[in-house]
Amino acid sequence: MTSPEDIEGLVRPELKAMKAYTPIEPTDVLSQRVEIAEENVIKLDGNENPYGCSTRVKQALANYAYYHLYPDPEQRELRKALEEYTGISSEYILAGSGSDELIDLILRLFIEPGDKVINCPPTFGMYPFSTDVCGGKIVNAPRKLDFSVDVAAIKKALDKRTKVIFIASPNNPSANMTSEQTILELLDCIPVVVIDEAYFEFSGTTVAPLVPKHPNLIVLRTFSKWAGLAGLRVGYGIFPTNIVKYLMKIKQPYNVNAAAQRAALESLKDTTYLHSTIKAIVDERERLSNKLNQLDWLKVYPSQANFILCSVINGKAKTIHKGLQKMGIFVRYFDTPQLKDCLRISVGKSEHTDALIAALKEIC
Repeated sequence: MTSPEDIEGLVRPELKAMKAYTPIEPTDVLSQRVEIAEENVIKLDGNENPYGCSTRVKQALANYAYYHLYPDPEQRELRKALEEYTGISSEYILAGSGSDELIDLILRLFIEPGDKVINCPPTFGMYPFSTDVCGGKIVNAPRKLDFSVDVAAIKKALDKRTKVIFIASPNNPSANMTSEQTILELLDCIPVVVIDEAYFEFSGTTVAPLVPKHPNLIVLRTFSKWAGLAGLRVGYGIFPTNIVKYLMKIKQPYNVNAAAQRAALESLKDTTYLHSTIKAIVDERERLSNKLNQLDWLKVYPSQANFILCSVINGKAKTIHKGLQKMGIFVRYFDTPQLKDCLRISVGKSEHTDALIAALKEIC
């Protein structure tokens, strides 16, 4: 009879040793943890859209009559709608179950065991996580003190096994952009360059139009942030057409479920409303930044996303993080060498800003 130890012996050794990804928790779990009513929890830790999705999405999902049927495996209607939204032909576009799935698919396509992926920390944790799962090797080229990518360090890290680099722009958690000039320089020396534009709608800056001209450039986006669809998991990528062909071949056939496809389509029909919420978030971002800058024990970094990174100068970030939790306010706490005593605060509504600032003043 096979024993638990026998099964353990079958598990890939590198997966036993890898570090698990730390996801954020949903509001109901946070509510129970701090014993505060769910409606009183202020959730500023996930970069989610506090205004939620379009009402068209809710109506369409309630009225959809075909949940008993498999969705279109080639996402034809959604890709055509994304063509209109992006201005780039649908033959360059593929949707995924969040951009997380597309990160995984890119690595599955290109990475053999031992191949290298360049990571530019501090940045989004899914890049090293998915690289580990796919058997690749992460090579870190840390960002500079201002969180800009260090091109010299990246070039120094390259060798014959380097296949892919991931760059989030705006970066998470530092919220700064990477210039088009820098990206063009990297395209000349790295086989596959992936620019993650999850927060594009809040920055208004993109390199997506460059994709048809560069066979090694990929741009990823998501509906989680701007469209308020984080819970439905739908993202998309703009790829060279030959890469789309291979990704279509290796992805799960029905990777974007019927509800997610319908929600994305309805969101793209209601961009006027959604762009009004983007404007509200950007306006509140500036207001929140100004109020945080008035606290002399915080260093506030400029933001082109829907969140703000702060360094707690007095070294009490952990204490502040715990204090806010007790009051039902959740932000993201970091304590890595590059993010020592840092807090990342998602932009909420004006009442969330007011409650956060009042709480910070009370704690400190």
